[in-house]
Amino acid sequence: MTPDEYCQEKAAKSGSSFYYSFLFLPPERRRAITALYAFCREVDDVVDECSDASVARIKLAWWRTQVDQLFAGQAEHPVAQALLPHLASCDITRERMLAVIDGMEMDLDQTRYLDWPGLRKYCWHAAGVVGELSAGVFGYTDPRTMEYAGKLGLAFQLTNIIRDVGDDARRGRIYIPVNELQQFDVKAAEILNGAYSDRFTALMKFQTERARQLYQEAAQSLPEADRRAQRPGLMMAAIYHALLDEIERDNWQVLHQRISLTPLRKFWLAWKTWVSGGRGLVRRLAKR
Repeated sequence: MTPDEYCQEKAAKSGSSFYYSFLFLPPERRRAITALYAFCREVDDVVDECSDASVARIKLAWWRTQVDQLFAGQAEHPVAQALLPHLASCDITRERMLAVIDGMEMDLDQTRYLDWPGLRKYCWHAAGVVGELSAGVFGYTDPRTMEYAGKLGLAFQLTNIIRDVGDDARRGRIYIPVNELQQFDVKAAEILNGAYSDRFTALMKFQTERARQLYQEAAQSLPEADRRAQRPGLMMAAIYHALLDEIERDNWQVLHQRISLTPLRKFWLAWKTWVSGGRGLVRRLAKR
């Protein structure tokens, strides 16, 4: 198996919505974004699959050495080997890749966040910096595109947090800020026990409005000159924003189930955004 085939298999097996945005890219950029996604999956799996935090730390430290070797031109792991040809042309930086690993380590160190600034920092490491890395792969000419990409990553991560409230709680993590749980008088035990209430609904509506604000700010930040190049990210925005709408329509019934879109609907949203160049989506998100 070649490094590119390894990354392709890793991406395809994940079942992630991100995979749909890869399908429409030219071959070279598709190989680059698939390798980048495979890297993110590798380090994320370290935290998800290691029950012993000390073992997870050792593995993440090993990945840090892999990043250093990658930028020294001495790639060892198949993912690093697949990334190597794309570093310069896709603006993939060592600092951003290490920031992704920092985000994984935050999950080992912290299971609760006091307030939104603390959670926002985590969301940037978990997804905002991935948005910036991805924007480099897709191509950009205006530095403001990085602001767009970072905010879009934050919106994606917050959408994930809203969708996974119940699942995360059963794994010992409640990402919703402590001060906002207190503000809406929602106890952690209620989330763990799957207890719905008007208070919980109000809390989730508040989180959803924050996510929608981030989608709006991202759309408003995207320079017109880079809109077509950034269509893959906009395809993901179409899918994730539709997911957020679906969660709201289901009245935030996220404690006992994981709400999702069908693969066919994801593909349709991705295709529609690609064909339209994302113009309508950007206009809709920017206006809210």
